[in-house]
Amino acid sequence: MQDVQAIAEKVINNVEKVIIGKHEEIKLTLVGLLCRGHLLIEDVPGVGKTMLARSIAKTSDVTGVSVFNQKTREFEFRPGPVMAQIVLTDEINRATPKTQSALLEAMQEQQVTVDGVTYPIPEPFLVLATQNPIEYEGTFPLPEAQLDRFMMRISLGYPSPENEIAILDSQQYVHPVETLEQVIDIQELLNAQERVKEVYVDSLVKEYIVSLVNATREHPDVYLGASPRGSLALYKTSRARAAILGRDYVIPDDIKALAITALAHRLIVSPSARIKEVDPRAVVEETLESVPVPGARVRV
Repeated sequence: MQDVQAIAEKVINNVEKVIIGKHEEIKLTLVGLLCRGHLLIEDVPGVGKTMLARSIAKTSDVTGVSVFNQKTREFEFRPGPVMAQIVLTDEINRATPKTQSALLEAMQEQQVTVDGVTYPIPEPFLVLATQNPIEYEGTFPLPEAQLDRFMMRISLGYPSPENEIAILDSQQYVHPVETLEQVIDIQELLNAQERVKEVYVDSLVKEYIVSLVNATREHPDVYLGASPRGSLALYKTSRARAAILGRDYVIPDDIKALAITALAHRLIVSPSARIKEVDPRAVVEETLESVPVPGARVRV
């Protein structure tokens, strides 16, 4: 998997010229891209969500970035054609249910229907949707079925003081995204996506994934646990993470590193737990502590 690792390092190093101090978050975004999974970025405005999408697009020479315009209630494609390979849906919870439904079709079916005509979406296709976790007035909360379509939910967070100074310095004359160069082409990316599918996942690791997901369903604070799509998300993202790190096999640490981002947004806590402000992330952390790690018993 050295070839995939080399591609990942080129992409990450390039994007870090724009997104400073967010190595792990960039890596998670690349994990989603390599296993063809859509990402929900839940964070406050101004922390670089749009720049992350633009940087990934310019780095891999995809056809462009699509941004949802809140004023016109339409998608704006930057640059180019009617459909983009990386779609940034800014503040998706401000989009109308009709728009959310159209996006759901694109995410699930890899196609868009306009005036009764269906158009296939170009490969690779990645949706980066954002939502503001603070302001809810005038929003349409995403239904559980649509949340479940996102492979991972991540947060960029504020930069450290040192990194924020570096951001100021980097934009003294021009924004670094404007001078960002392509480091891989589309075919390299598509090849890497196929190589990720070759990463080996042992049966014990598969059992560990399913045990974690089942534990979320049985947790006393959870009304509805992670669906089988959650198991698939952990399975696929763990292979991408292993490949990025140069391994052709998945280890339990890959599962642990991805469990919260792949599962927490799929959980619905019970009404009583909601009153106690139980965080689904904390529920996933508890399951990680309670479910035995593979290798703790002798394999027959």
